Amino acid sequence: MNPEMLQYVQPTPFMDFDSKDVAEFARARSGDSGGPKDRAVRLYYAVRDGIRYDPYTFVLSTASMRASNTLKVGRGWCVTKAVLLAACLRSQGIPARLGFADVRNHLTTARMREAMKTDVFYWHGYTSIFLDGAWVKATPAFNVELCEKFRIRPLEFDGRSDSIYHPFDLDGNRHMEYLRYRGEFADVPLEEMTASLFELYPGFRDLSKTGADFDRDVDQETSKG
Repeated sequence: MNPEMLQYVQPTPFMDFDSKDVAEFARARSGDSGGPKDRAVRLYYAVRDGIRYDPYTFVLSTASMRASNTLKVGRGWCVTKAVLLAACLRSQGIPARLGFADVRNHLTTARMREAMKTDVFYWHGYTSIFLDGAWVKATPAFNVELCEKFRIRPLEFDGRSDSIYHPFDLDGNRHMEYLRYRGEFADVPLEEMTASLFELYPGFRDLSKTGADFDRDVDQETSKG
C-alpha cells in the first residue's frame, strides 16, 4: 500500500476498530465473500440501517463520538455514523476517511429548529472510501425507516458512485442542498469543529440532556396535516 494511504487504515481514538465490539461487528457484517467493494457496500448498509439516526445524541467529545460508543448505543448523528462506517472499513483494510459539508437540511423537527435557529447543518459528516483507485462518498446517516416517514429516497451505495443526498423528496419538495464542502480528513477534526460550531450555533441547547425523544418528535412532525 502507498505509504500515504496508511493513515487511512489505522485505528484512532475515534475509529477504535481495535476494540473487540467494532472488530466483530465489522467482520460479521462485511461477509466472507467478494472483494473490497462488496464488503464496503455491505458495511454501508449495516451502519445505515443497523444504527438509527438520532441527532439528539449530538455531543462533541471523543468518548461520545468514538465508533465503539455509537455501536453500543445503537444510535448516532451523521458524523458518528460516518465515523463508525470508516472504522469498520479500516478494520477490513479498506482505506476510509471523513468528509464534511455544510448543508441546508429540510429533514428536521420543530425541537431541532428551535434549538439551532437555522435549517443549515454545519459540519455534516459522510464517509469517503478508496475503492478501485478512486475516493467515493458514502452517506450512511438516515436509516430506511426514517426516510419512509419523511418520504425521501433512501441513499443507496454501490461502491462506484458518490452517495450524497437528493435535492428533493418524493413529493418534489426541497430536501437537501449542499452549500459548501469543508474537506476530507484522516480523523475527526474535533477542535476545529467545536470552535466553529459553538460560534455558528451560539444558543444551541444540548438536546442529549433534555430527555427529548427524536423518534417521538419525528412521528409528530410527519403526522402533521
